[in-house]
Amino acid sequence: MSDEFLKNPLSLFDIRGKVAIVVGATGAFGSLAARTLAGAGAHVVLSASRIDELKKVAAECERLGAKTEIVALRPSSEENCDKIVKAAVDKFGRLDILVVASGLNKVSKIVDQSYDDFREVMDANVNQSWLMARAAGRQMLKQGQGGKVILTSSARGLLGHPAGYSAYCASKAAVDGITKALGCEWGESGITVNALGPTVFRSPLTAWMYEDTERAQAVRKGFLARVPKGRLGEPEDLAGPLLFLASKASDFYTGHILYADGGYTAG
Repeated sequence: MSDEFLKNPLSLFDIRGKVAIVVGATGAFGSLAARTLAGAGAHVVLSASRIDELKKVAAECERLGAKTEIVALRPSSEENCDKIVKAAVDKFGRLDILVVASGLNKVSKIVDQSYDDFREVMDANVNQSWLMARAAGRQMLKQGQGGKVILTSSARGLLGHPAGYSAYCASKAAVDGITKALGCEWGESGITVNALGPTVFRSPLTAWMYEDTERAQAVRKGFLARVPKGRLGEPEDLAGPLLFLASKASDFYTGHILYADGGYTAG
């Protein structure tokens, strides 16, 4: 360990001037990821389907001092993924960080769920993560200077769920497999590939669990019995792990799922 490092250990987390793509940038985690990276000094390329919502997130990032580019596309095809990466290179000349924050869940018992719904969840969470990682990886390998790929997993990639999550659990387990495989495949390239695995955190989809209704209180009581930290997650709980995975601090950390879950998966 050099003396220079000891004088400034926080330099490990310095991403100033790095170029980051955030896919799914208008969602609860995606918008937080965009703002976290922007606030830490990165330039951000924001991708999602709704341009009006993208403009709002871009404005927030610019208020934090970041330069931004918006791409009103989802990573739903090879062509779209290539266009998203090209937008980053055209605007900023390179790509250093990819965050895939997009995803989908359709809750249904397996006997009631249509095959089309199952395939839609798998496509959004698995196929699109793979396609986006491939497009970003090609650019990072071409640059020859490493990079950071951060996928979105879940505690449900490790654990089952009794309430109609067969599609979602399967999709997140597959994301874990992609993460581990690419962590091995790109090990010597300088590209790290990791996934952030939250459990319940506050978002429009989970807002009801934070309410003081009888139903929410009952669900929280049962859920929190498994959470050592004794509370539900907040989006801000993902910011620190994200910055770690996006920075030099994680250069020797690859092929892993980092669970930001209050200890839920430790039980």
